[in-house]
Amino acid sequence: MKTPLIFLLPLASALPVVLALAEDKPATPKTPEASTTKMETGKVTKTDEEWRKKLTPEQFAITRRAGTERAHGAAYEKFEKEGEGTYYCVCCGGELFTSKEKFHSGCGWPSFYDSSKANNVLERVDNSHGMRRVETVCKRCEAHLGHVFEKEGYNTPTDRRFCINGAALVFVPKGGTPPKLEELSSPEVEKKKAEVKKEAGE
Repeated sequence: MKTPLIFLLPLASALPVVLALAEDKPATPKTPEASTTKMETGKVTKTDEEWRKKLTPEQFAITRRAGTERAHGAAYEKFEKEGEGTYYCVCCGGELFTSKEKFHSGCGWPSFYDSSKANNVLERVDNSHGMRRVETVCKRCEAHLGHVFEKEGYNTPTDRRFCINGAALVFVPKGGTPPKLEELSSPEVEKKKAEVKKEAGE
């Protein structure tokens, strides 16, 4: 049985509106792509006291307490002047971004259109402060980095903007020595450490 044309016309006219609404979505966490390299397991775990000894008060407030640095501050000015190189996590030394993904957004915070191929940037929903955003954290140590936004109209390959706190990053120029990686921890590792301590009589 054929559907009368008069019933199909309202559906056809509503289609562009439905498509437009579907496109106007808030940023959603990006699922990490499968990597051919061996994935690390476990997390870098430290007490607040240990992190405070390693980080400056500003770095601690941002990375361990999800703070935000001042827009157009010293970290941003430094970022704008940096050339070719790689950006690492200030907490654990994991690779996060490279200068290839860097772009000038004018927002006042370091901006990247994507994370590096190391896949150490984790995206997760953040409903704090009455807003729905996507937070970015270091996958190795869960340091707060910033947030990611999409479909803002930037002329980049992804039209995504990783808005990152400069204090959460360590920049190493091309050819430089990367920072030392903090050791990952897991239940198995902690169990082994406890056994070693017990054998040593500690």
